[in-house]
Amino acid sequence: MKVITTTVFALLLLTVVSCKKKYLDVVPDNTLKLEDVFDTKTDAWNALAKAYNYIPRDDNTHLTSWTLGDEWLGRLDLNNNTDQLRATRIMRGLQSMTSPQLGLWSGTQGGKPLYQGIRQTEVFLDNIDKVRDMQDGEKKEWKAQVKMLKAYYMFLLVQHYGPIIIPDKMASPESKPEDLFLPRAKVEDCFQYILKLINEALPDLTERADANNKGQIDQIVAKAIKARVLFFRASPFFNGNREYFGDFFDHDGKPFFPLEYQPEKWKEALDAINDAITIAEGNGHRLYNFTRDPYAYDRSAFAVNGNNMKTLYDLRMVICDPWNEELVWGYSNIDYYNQGELAHASNIRLPTGYEGVINTTSFSWQWLGASYQMAERYYTKNGLPIDEDATFDKSTMYELVTTPGLNTPEYAPLAGYMQPGVQTIRLYMNREPRFYANLGITGGYWRAHTQLISTMMYSGTAGGFTSSVSQTDYLATGIGVQKFVHPESQSGAWQRTIKYPYPLIRMADLYLMKAEAMNEFSGPSAQVYDEINKVRRRAGVPDVEVVWSDPSICRNPGKHLTKEGLRDIILQERSVEFAFEGQYFWDMLRHKRAASVFSAPIRGWTYTGTNAASFFILEDKQARRFTITDCLWPIDLNEMNTNGKLIQNPGW
Repeated sequence: MKVITTTVFALLLLTVVSCKKKYLDVVPDNTLKLEDVFDTKTDAWNALAKAYNYIPRDDNTHLTSWTLGDEWLGRLDLNNNTDQLRATRIMRGLQSMTSPQLGLWSGTQGGKPLYQGIRQTEVFLDNIDKVRDMQDGEKKEWKAQVKMLKAYYMFLLVQHYGPIIIPDKMASPESKPEDLFLPRAKVEDCFQYILKLINEALPDLTERADANNKGQIDQIVAKAIKARVLFFRASPFFNGNREYFGDFFDHDGKPFFPLEYQPEKWKEALDAINDAITIAEGNGHRLYNFTRDPYAYDRSAFAVNGNNMKTLYDLRMVICDPWNEELVWGYSNIDYYNQGELAHASNIRLPTGYEGVINTTSFSWQWLGASYQMAERYYTKNGLPIDEDATFDKSTMYELVTTPGLNTPEYAPLAGYMQPGVQTIRLYMNREPRFYANLGITGGYWRAHTQLISTMMYSGTAGGFTSSVSQTDYLATGIGVQKFVHPESQSGAWQRTIKYPYPLIRMADLYLMKAEAMNEFSGPSAQVYDEINKVRRRAGVPDVEVVWSDPSICRNPGKHLTKEGLRDIILQERSVEFAFEGQYFWDMLRHKRAASVFSAPIRGWTYTGTNAASFFILEDKQARRFTITDCLWPIDLNEMNTNGKLIQNPGW
C-alpha cells in the first residue's frame, strides 16, 4: 500500500513523537471535490483519510464525550464558557436544540458532522472504481474500510439520537425533494442497516492491519465494532424501552423504539463478542502486561513490593503505552503542536525543587481532575465496593491517619503506592490497585515529567492550587487523574510529550461485554465469573465468586448468584476498569440509570486548604441536572426547519 506522510497529523499511525512512521494524511476540509478527485491512488488515499477524519475527537478536552457522566470536573472558571467542556455542559442541563452541544447530526458546538461524514463515505464508494492505478483487490479492501466507517458513524448517531435517517442512496443534482428530505427510521431498522453494512464489509477486510496502517479498520476492529453495536442493541435502553419511549411514534403512528423486550438479542450480541475475542486473541491481543524494566525511581519499591508494583505498572501503563497488545482499536489523530488533549489537561505541573523543573503551564494544565464520586467508586483491597465491604468502616473514612514509616514491615506492601510517614485519610487506605494507578491523591505518588512526584494536593504543595503560579489552573476537587499521563510526558513544548492512541475498544471491554451478555441471556455461571476474573486478576483483586461468597468480608454474600445482583457487579467492574474512558455514561444510559445517577452535584475537597484540617472538607462543586430527556440528543432546530419530515426527540 502506498502511504503518504505528513509532519503534523497522524490519523492512523501514531507512536511517540520521536518516531518516524507512515500514516494517512488528513485532507483539509476544502480540498475534497467529490468525484473529481478519484483519478489516482494518491487521490483515493486522501479521500480515505478524509473519511476517517470524521471520527469524533474524544482525545480533545473540550470536544470529548468522555467527560459525560460524573467522573471528571474541570476548573470552575470555565463553567459559563460555551466554547469549553461541552460534555460537562450537557451534564449541567445546558443542552439546547437551537445549537446542540456535541451535535453529531449536523456538527454543532464541537460535534463532528456525521451525516457529512456519511456523505463522504458514499462519494468514496461510488467513485473508487474510477481510480486508474489500483488493483481490484486493493479497491475492495478500501471500500470495506469505508463501509465500516459508514456503519460506525451511523451507530454513533443511533447511540446519541435513537432513530435516524438511513442514508440508503446518495443524493445527486437530479435528486427529487422526496429523495432529499427523508423521515427518521425505526431504531431496529437502523440497527439492521448498520449490521448489513458490517456484514458486507467483513469478508473484504484484511484480517490484521500491518504496522504501517495501525488505526485502520481491519477484521479484528470490524468484529469488535459489530460486537459493540449488538451489545447496545440488546441493552434495555434500545430493547423494549416502553418506559421511556412508549409514546414516541413516527408519522404512521408506530413506535420508533422496540417496546417488547427480546432476550435473544443478548444471544446475538454474545455470538458477535465471542467472534471478536477469537480473532483478536488469535492475532496476539490480550490484557496488557508491562514487561520492561521499571523506571529508576521505582526500583527500590519493586525490591520490597514486587508483585504489587508489577500490578501497578500493568494498570498505570495500559492506556498510555502506545499500541500495546490490549488495544483493539485506537484513535490517533493527535495534533502534535496543540495542547488540547485530556492528558495535558489532567497532568499536574512539576513542582519547584524537582530536577529539570520548567515553570510553564503549557502541555500541563493541571485543572481537569476526578470527582469525589470516583474516589468512592473504586473497590477496597478486597475487590468490593466500599458499601459492600464489611471490613471497611464508612463512619471513620474521613479520619486522618499516618502511613507507616519507610523501613517498617507495615510499609512494605504500600511501597510505591503511598508515601511513608505522611498524613492522609482512611478513605485512601486499603483500596484496590486501580485506585492508586489512576488517581492523584494526598499521600500518594504521581508519575510524570520523568519523576516520581510525592503529591499532597494541598494548596502550595505538589498537585495543589498555587496562586503564585496561576489563579485559574487547579484541580477543583483536590483529586487528580493520572491515567492518561505518560510517565515521561513533560511540560514546555510538544516535543516533550509522549503521544499514544486513545482507546476506542480494548480487550478488557470485550471480556466484560461477554460477561454481561452471558449473564443477561442465561444468568450467573462459572463461565461468566471467568470473564470478569480475567480483568479482576490483572487488577490485583480477588475473584468475584470468592469474595462475594465470604460472609466475613461481604455484607451481602451471594449477590453474585442472581442475574440482577451480578448485573450490578458487572456494571461496577466496568465503572472501575474503564474509569474516565467515556464508558460509564453509556453503561448507565444503556441500563436506564443515567437520569437517577447523574443529577447529584459533583463533590470534592476544599482545594484552597493548606493542611489536612482545611483541605478535607467536602463541598458541592458543581450542580448537575440530567433528565430522561437528555438521554437522547436534540436534533438541531435548523435541521428541523429544513426537513419537515423530521420528528424531534421527546422533550425537546
